[in-house]
Amino acid sequence: MVFDAHRHLGVLPAYPFYGGPAVNPDTKARATIAELIADLDAEGTERALVIPNYGVPSPGVSFAFNELCVEAAQTDDRIRAALWVSPLPSDAERTEAALALAAEQGVKALKLSFLLGGRASDPSCRPMLDRIFAVASERDLVVHVHTSPGAASDIDEVGNLVDWYGDHVAVHLVHFGGGMSGHIKLAGSRFFDWIEAGKRVYTDLSWAIGFAPRWLAEEVSRRGIGHDRILFASDEPWGDREGEYARMRAATGDGELSGLVFRENFEKLYG
Repeated sequence: MVFDAHRHLGVLPAYPFYGGPAVNPDTKARATIAELIADLDAEGTERALVIPNYGVPSPGVSFAFNELCVEAAQTDDRIRAALWVSPLPSDAERTEAALALAAEQGVKALKLSFLLGGRASDPSCRPMLDRIFAVASERDLVVHVHTSPGAASDIDEVGNLVDWYGDHVAVHLVHFGGGMSGHIKLAGSRFFDWIEAGKRVYTDLSWAIGFAPRWLAEEVSRRGIGHDRILFASDEPWGDREGEYARMRAATGDGELSGLVFRENFEKLYG
């Protein structure tokens, strides 16, 4: 059995990324709950946290998928829902509407990404961040945060959220830093420092560079902590489920860590 802690639902409009023609690179994006369930059946995925798809610089598109994700969670008990939220003052009204759905059956997480604007250290974002994490604390929701090297998604920026809110809210650092510098900062010390400090920090290794899963597994074994903080995630349709599965299976083997990563940590975090 495999539990997937991070995948997306919803089809985005074509967009001219990086000055090129309008394209849809997420070719396996699913528009309907039936298509999502068919994917879970074909993969043998027993549980999944489903997040609104995003990527085009139009946050309204992702906000519009919140209801679809909630409906998916209420259609099939294998599915848990995450809600798209934003720290941007310009998105405050839409974020409040999203937070109003937090009490719906099946909602287990809130999703933040600074790829569409904002920065953890930007004072103008702090009021909505406080609001988002207050609701997460009240409802015992996980906050998912995109990470990638550099700019506003770098772990040096996103890590502030763990420092500020991680005592009371579970913070899931998606992609384990998302690249070379992030992996080294986290596996080298920071991830374990947070755990030892009592922070509720979690991660997945979707998009991780080849060395990262095995190094993290080695550090977990050497330090004796962190085994309960790592989850498998496909990040479909932006990730490659088969490849992500193979890398994590190779890193964790067939023992206790594998069972935790692929099943038990998800079950403890999301029920």
